[in-house]
Amino acid sequence: MTLETLTALVNSLIQEPQAGLLNGILFGVKATLSEDLKNALITTGTLHIIALSGMNISILVGFVNLFLLRFVRRPIANVATIFIIIGFIWFVGVSPSVIRAAIMAGITLLGVNFGRERWPLLAWILAVSIMLVLNPLWIGDLSFQLSVLATLGIILFGTSTESAGVFRSIVDLLKDDLRVTLAAQVFTIPIIIFQFHRISLVSPLTNVLIGWLIGPITIIGFVLVAVGLIWMPLGIIVAWFAWVPLTFVIEIIRMTAKIPFASIGW
Repeated sequence: MTLETLTALVNSLIQEPQAGLLNGILFGVKATLSEDLKNALITTGTLHIIALSGMNISILVGFVNLFLLRFVRRPIANVATIFIIIGFIWFVGVSPSVIRAAIMAGITLLGVNFGRERWPLLAWILAVSIMLVLNPLWIGDLSFQLSVLATLGIILFGTSTESAGVFRSIVDLLKDDLRVTLAAQVFTIPIIIFQFHRISLVSPLTNVLIGWLIGPITIIGFVLVAVGLIWMPLGIIVAWFAWVPLTFVIEIIRMTAKIPFASIGW
């Protein structure tokens, strides 16, 4: 089985442009995206959702770990999750942002096994240090710079100190999404301006409107692929559940990209 096999499976179960967006979110594949959608992603500052990144790894770690905990004890589930993530990275390809996220996830899971608290800043420091020791040239890699700085912003300013109770209001959830988005963007704006000579003014709005759906889409997408490999008719049913949020995301991106002065370039 290859990556091309999985992307072809997605293409056979769901139509474009939803299939192209889902392949981007799951596997970082951009080949089937239309030019107008790519331009809209750039204009709205949402190109990161189709780049295999730390977010994908974080979602996959949480989903796999939660599933395994239903059958085995936490130490075993944590170690098994680490090996599954290593296998996933080997399958889809290595990139600095994915490696950084995987190392942080592995450090966190091992720390839990040894009874340590979750220290995201320490995990970030260790992950960045390990990567630069392994390959000092990564410090000049754009994806490494964006991933590292965005993660640092989220760790320092994107974490809510409010209760995460079940009955939190929609306003609180939107505030959290906005906090995470702004925390990541503030730390990456200097690099984006320097590299692309462009800044998106609608990025916070667009990311808040679609950010809450990327996690569910990722999970449904992985289920879609797994089910489709086993039995195609059932995969078609799951595809309908993926089509709805994917369509919403695409329409929001296209609509906000048309707002006057959505982005400024020079």
